[in-house]
Amino acid sequence: MCRKLLIAVWLLIACCAAGQALAHEVRPGYLELRELDAQHYDVLWKVPAKGDKRLGLYVRLPDNCEGTQPSTRFVGGAYIERWRIDCNGGLSGREITIDGLSGTRTDVLARVQRLDGGSQTVRLTPHAVVFKVSGTASTWDLVRSYTALGIEHILLGVDHLLFVLGLLWIVRGPWMLVKTITAFTVAHSITLAAATFGWIGAPVRLVEAAIALSIVFVAVEAVKVARGEGGLAARHPWVVAFGFGLLHGLGFASALAGLGIPPAEVPLALLFFNVGVEIGQLGFILVVLSAVRSLRMLQFHWPSWSRGVAVYLVGTLAAFWFVERTAAMIGV
Repeated sequence: MCRKLLIAVWLLIACCAAGQALAHEVRPGYLELRELDAQHYDVLWKVPAKGDKRLGLYVRLPDNCEGTQPSTRFVGGAYIERWRIDCNGGLSGREITIDGLSGTRTDVLARVQRLDGGSQTVRLTPHAVVFKVSGTASTWDLVRSYTALGIEHILLGVDHLLFVLGLLWIVRGPWMLVKTITAFTVAHSITLAAATFGWIGAPVRLVEAAIALSIVFVAVEAVKVARGEGGLAARHPWVVAFGFGLLHGLGFASALAGLGIPPAEVPLALLFFNVGVEIGQLGFILVVLSAVRSLRMLQFHWPSWSRGVAVYLVGTLAAFWFVERTAAMIGV
């Protein structure tokens, strides 16, 4: 495997992350409209926050709707607003817009729960801020929304990508690579499911700090490999991948749990969110390996200094994340 190219990709992702000063995207917003009768609905609007600052996202309801004054509280890194609306003629066939979404890097999961037990789930993005309330339920909407959410979470979760790329750089041989990636996948699937069902749990900030520390570990192991010293990750990469995969699974679960998914939808949401995560992870790995193969065929050579710069940049960035997240956790 062309380790110089993997180091270059590592460097590119690290530079992008440093420019954003973030490792995670802002978590998705969540809108729920629960039908009470033909024209009355309870509204739950969960707005993501950066620190304690509310994002400028606002629900624009159809003209036939009037609402009560929302009650607001700050819980778990999001502002939760609740109010009741009166929509003359109902919401079926009407459009709902999330104002301010087009200027962000987050999504909104919108759900309409009908009185007959049916529901509609739609994923809104900065490029699609409007949805039309349907009169019929569609399982496909739910499948598509949670799969897309999983893909987006892994591809925008720079810390997860840096960890996976570090494993690609350390692992030697195609069989060991398959074994290592499989171990990581199985491990994070276990904790993702366990945390989503409420069997295990840990504070989000503690998990995110530990994830940053896992990248520091991989960077240190990469330095050992570059020096020809080997290390735990070089000798037993699948064990390291499994252990830290359990940790990263808790990180994935925090994004899903923050939506407040209704219990009846949890199994399907969990399944297809995880499918989305695996699709995104596999796609990232295939792109990197394809690029490695292409540059190997072109016999492209990278400067010898690029290896050390990338490893130390990634390690320094991850150490900064660890300190930043730890400070936020203890309230410094």
